[in-house]
Amino acid sequence: MRLGLIFKYIGGVLLLNAAFMLVSAAISWANGMDSGFTPLILSCVLTSILGFFPSIFVRKKAQINAKEGYCIVTGAWLLCCLVGTFPYLMYGGEFTVINAWFESVSGFTTTGSTILADVEALPRSLLFWRATTHWIGGVGVVMFALAVLPALGNTRKMLYNVELSPMAKDNFRYKTPKIIRILLMVYIGITVSETVLLRTAGMDWFDAVTHSFSTVATGGFSTRNASIAAFDSFWIEQIITFFTLVSGLHFGLIYATLLGSRNNIFRSEITRFYFLTVAAATLLITFSLWHDRIYPTFWESLRQSLFQSVTMISTTGFATADTNLWTPLAMLILIWLSIQCACAGSTCGGIKSDRILLALKVIKTRIRQQQHPNAVLRIKLDGITQESSTINFAILYIAIYFFFLILGTLINTACGTDFVTGFSATVACLGNVGPGFGEVGSMDNFGALPELAKINLSALMLFGRLEIFGLIQLFTIKWWI
Repeated sequence: MRLGLIFKYIGGVLLLNAAFMLVSAAISWANGMDSGFTPLILSCVLTSILGFFPSIFVRKKAQINAKEGYCIVTGAWLLCCLVGTFPYLMYGGEFTVINAWFESVSGFTTTGSTILADVEALPRSLLFWRATTHWIGGVGVVMFALAVLPALGNTRKMLYNVELSPMAKDNFRYKTPKIIRILLMVYIGITVSETVLLRTAGMDWFDAVTHSFSTVATGGFSTRNASIAAFDSFWIEQIITFFTLVSGLHFGLIYATLLGSRNNIFRSEITRFYFLTVAAATLLITFSLWHDRIYPTFWESLRQSLFQSVTMISTTGFATADTNLWTPLAMLILIWLSIQCACAGSTCGGIKSDRILLALKVIKTRIRQQQHPNAVLRIKLDGITQESSTINFAILYIAIYFFFLILGTLINTACGTDFVTGFSATVACLGNVGPGFGEVGSMDNFGALPELAKINLSALMLFGRLEIFGLIQLFTIKWWI
């Protein structure tokens, strides 16, 4: 394994982070040199040095193998989270070492959980940096870098194959460079569109940009302590609801739909399953809230239910209400949405609707096979016959995912959290969703959790964002032989 070459490619990703730190420092300068300027400038310089340093020893960029590709992708994620702590640590305040690490990991993995009790106390420049970590992490730190790095030939394809979820590749029927351009075109297009609409609906430009960054990345960092509830605007809620729902779709299908292709979101059974899940969850929660008189009218119950259902299944995690006050049925449905989540090929985390639908088809096929033992039955998703290896991996992934849910909950409760807090925090962090219930509810934060629990949850965020196996391989001794 050529470590020098690996660190050279990771260095390119770090330089990208340094550029965004510089932009955040420019935000500080534009706001009269707020208290975030010095931490951001120093962080930019330090990150630039770390990013450029490997180039001194490895000048020529060579082709990489699959093992090196995995190390580059995983290493880039870990080191981005590490350098992301620099502005927080230099700023101080609530940011201890563990809190800064938690906040940085939460940002880059687009989880959106926060340790901050008073978000609004941060200067605008640091709030912009928080939102930027979402935006970089949403499309993937490596994928983002591939779009701006020079042509890398087969290396680009290798890194793309490692970075993109296996469940997402069926709907990308283009060569690697075009796929990367499609991802960024859709990503930037959604961001710009939402920014303009939020500004029109009443947000200032700063809030519109930062909340668009969080929405398209399905992250959830807000500039306000009360999240979206602070704006108390029906239209802002509807705009964010729409864009969070869209951001949970496969970006390749969004692109194909805009081009008028037959392979579009309206013909996709995965998309239909995703929308059906949202509709069913919204109606069930609405009737539950209305029946228990949590809200005075049916329409207010529907408004709150729709927003929270969409923001949870898309793993965005914005809030307009304190869901700790909702009915047990509503809480259970939101927890399931946080486990299933949206579609592969989007910026969401979780198991993903694709795997859940595939698992349901496997169950259905197994029942039919018992009724007709000699029948040759094939399982298809969106008209594509699924290989047995794909099916087996999807079922294995679901099993491993639930194992991590149990393990994470055990560790949290062993640290002293109550069961509801420990379990929902595990669900929220492994699924990159953000809010849970109990002490980590939609109007609370993770700051009061024990430090060991924060370390555990930070690890779960990374496992969830790298789809578990990407990170597990680094801990396998044979991997390095």
